[in-house]
Amino acid sequence: MLIEGRTLGDAGLRLLLDAAFQEMVSRYGAEGRSGVHPDARYLVALVDDQPVGCGVVQPAGPTAGELKRMFVLPGHRGRGVARSLLRALEDLARALGYDVLRLATGVRQPEAIALYEASGFTSVPPYGKYVTDPLSRCYQKPLSEHPHVPSPDDSPAQATRHH
Repeated sequence: MLIEGRTLGDAGLRLLLDAAFQEMVSRYGAEGRSGVHPDARYLVALVDDQPVGCGVVQPAGPTAGELKRMFVLPGHRGRGVARSLLRALEDLARALGYDVLRLATGVRQPEAIALYEASGFTSVPPYGKYVTDPLSRCYQKPLSEHPHVPSPDDSPAQATRHH
């Protein structure tokens, strides 16, 4: 598996982002997409040169990054793609200088919740637009030994081979 940085204009990334949105609609109904920061960095997981998963790290404050758009095509789930992609996204967040990585997921995504909890993310109070969303669950993980833990209101591509 190869995990590499891509730009938003990349066709494979766009297909993955569209598939992720369709899955969210099937689980939660037709709600609008939340925005992604212009300085966000995108990673794509490739198997046999085909894009099978993606994720984004975006700024969420001076020392915090936010994980967005984490998605793996259904036919590639259960094969370690998500776990490898998550590690690469954490590495990217560290390389960008973030001490903490946070994320929001939903109660109708138990497989995502299990992955994040198994990967060391801990539940935190909802932040931003998720404060009033009863279906959202927010998580955070320190990326350094002594992280600055941002308040919920803090807001603002390189290739990696993982086996």
